[in-house]
Amino acid sequence: MTDTTETIDYSKTLYLPQTDFPMRAGLPEKEPLLVKRWQDMDLYRKLRESAAGRTKYVLHDGPPYANGNIHIGHALNKILKDVITRSFQMRGYDSNYVPGWDCHGLPIEWKIEEQYRAKGKNKDEVPVNEFRKECREFAAGWIAVQGAEFQRLGVIGDFENPYTTMAFHAESRIAGELLKFAMSGQLYRGSKPVMWSVVERTALAEAEIEYHDYESDTIWAKFPVASLARPVDGETKLTEGALDLLQAHVVIWTTTPWTIPGNRAVNYSPRINYGLYEVTAAENAFGPQPGEKLIFADALAEDSSVKAKVTLNRLRSVSAQKLGSLTLSHPLKGFCGGYDFAVPMLAGDHVTDDAGTGFVHTAPGHGREDFDAWMDAAVDLRARGIDPAIPFTVDDGGFFTKDAPGFGPDREGGPARVIDDNGKKGNANQAVIDELIKRNALFARGRLKHSYPHSWRSKKPIIFRNTPQWFVYMDKDLGDGSTLRSRALKAIDDTRFVPAAGQNRIRAMIEERPDWVLSRQRAWGVPIAVFADADGNVLKDEAVNQRIMDAFEQEGADAWFAADAKERFLGNHDASKWKQVMDILDVWFDSGSTHAFTLEDRPDLKWPADVYLEGSDQHRGWFHSSLLES
Repeated sequence: MTDTTETIDYSKTLYLPQTDFPMRAGLPEKEPLLVKRWQDMDLYRKLRESAAGRTKYVLHDGPPYANGNIHIGHALNKILKDVITRSFQMRGYDSNYVPGWDCHGLPIEWKIEEQYRAKGKNKDEVPVNEFRKECREFAAGWIAVQGAEFQRLGVIGDFENPYTTMAFHAESRIAGELLKFAMSGQLYRGSKPVMWSVVERTALAEAEIEYHDYESDTIWAKFPVASLARPVDGETKLTEGALDLLQAHVVIWTTTPWTIPGNRAVNYSPRINYGLYEVTAAENAFGPQPGEKLIFADALAEDSSVKAKVTLNRLRSVSAQKLGSLTLSHPLKGFCGGYDFAVPMLAGDHVTDDAGTGFVHTAPGHGREDFDAWMDAAVDLRARGIDPAIPFTVDDGGFFTKDAPGFGPDREGGPARVIDDNGKKGNANQAVIDELIKRNALFARGRLKHSYPHSWRSKKPIIFRNTPQWFVYMDKDLGDGSTLRSRALKAIDDTRFVPAAGQNRIRAMIEERPDWVLSRQRAWGVPIAVFADADGNVLKDEAVNQRIMDAFEQEGADAWFAADAKERFLGNHDASKWKQVMDILDVWFDSGSTHAFTLEDRPDLKWPADVYLEGSDQHRGWFHSSLLES
């Protein structure tokens, strides 16, 4: 039987308009044509001409680094900004978008160094301005690439005249902003523990740090009680209880055994209950043995005993007043003729009984809280005959120095190292642990996996290291009763944040942040263009400052590194008295200064901007530095 069913084309039964539109949009082919059409018709210029005379609405662009192709984060960032500027243009404003780029600092210098390493080339053997020229060319190349990629997204802006931090005018203005801090007395040379990348050989800012899991060696070390500084609790002579203390050890816990050579004090807390304990049994023939007397926070004694596999018997309480009267000996006392100094007990607000022993081993050259506790006690330390000077126990390569006797250059086989050039753990921890064991100063040891700071570029762990650096005071009186911190907090209160939670976030950061570390030990960037004497006092001479800024305007910051720079800028000043500072400015200072050479200096923009739009990470980055610098 034959099938005679007729096939019906139902599309012909629909009443549809007939057009030349293609069935598919063909966006991959269409979008480049649209971008080209906008460029051919000079859409950006037409928008500026049509908006002439209108009220300005300025979205100030946060500068990305010019060191690679754009990614999805860049796309989101630029498209959101384009939506805002277009919408305000359509609402009757002159909404001019000027893109910008961050061109200095480690991200770009690191790329050139990678190229050098691949060629077996040594950066230190290349003249500094030749190296800087390569960095400048590298950045310029990526600005062109990223600019084209941003326009490919359909973003409309002044891509023919963007702002860049490496433009000669920008470098001059950045140096000028730094010199304002110098002339107001806010810039100072200090010696503080800073976050230091051994791999990159430079100090790092908070914004250049990220946290990753890291396995640390941990130790419980014994500090022998050396003396009672004065009678306490009304005692007029050493009682039996006091004699017990003279036979005891204070036990500390640390995740950085390599900082023990830098120890100068032990901190305790008046809010914690402490006790004197005696070892009554030990599983091991090494380490703490029966009869030893030890002082712990009561809340942590049992946990500590488990780590050392010993049994502890609590003898009695030890008051905070009595702890404050103790002077300890360093556990390495006498090693290679060193560590023969008094180790005071100091009260500290940062001490807790959450972990460890209730005591904090204090190495003021290797921690901010350690440094603060040590400096706060400086007057009392001098009264007790203790030198408050802070040693430099680790150099820029992570090697122990002569300030760490037995572990530095005098060590057989050379100085021990904390971290190597590849970011791997060195032999410093083991060297210190081995010596503590030899001296029966180790109570217990272990390992701990925890969150630890790493450089966001090299992805390698950092250390805290005492180094001479240049800082800006956060709390120095500026002559009207205000400080940089108080002015920044007021500006935060006067600014609208979207979402509102961002205001609390950056406020908390400003309230708690230490002085601003400006110096970096690099080659590519704007220098800290000041002269200082042997004591760190900055030369304050407006004529010198003007010569520096004029030279940077004409030749760029390379002028600072020219052979005749010192004599050229000092003029009639005695060149033998003044040292030219060769450190580079923190790159966040560069981007924080964009308001000066972009918003203030361009007639097609205005200061202040109406909006800064970036991701939440910029509360500790660009928002933060822009706030402080301005």
